[in-house]
Amino acid sequence: MKGEFIWHTHEDTDELFLVISGRLTIQLRDGDVVVEPGELFVVPRGVEHCPLAEEETAILSFEPAGTINTGDAGGPMTKAAELLG
Repeated sequence: MKGEFIWHTHEDTDELFLVISGRLTIQLRDGDVVVEPGELFVVPRGVEHCPLAEEETAILSFEPAGTINTGDAGGPMTKAAELLG
């Protein structure tokens, strides 16, 4: 990813971000968390957040199947889940 996503919340699920390369900033209303390669961060359910990558950043995001990537915000950045298998 590169750039800023959107502010959103997942009311019913946590969301885990694992950074493979680059640097990811998870913007939270009470302060930012910077996640470096090999590190992960879990956004607890119900916490509003906005991922931001100032440089091209490879991430894995883990959340239950069927979770909408834009949470409660919706909009043009909403993508259908892709199942691996």
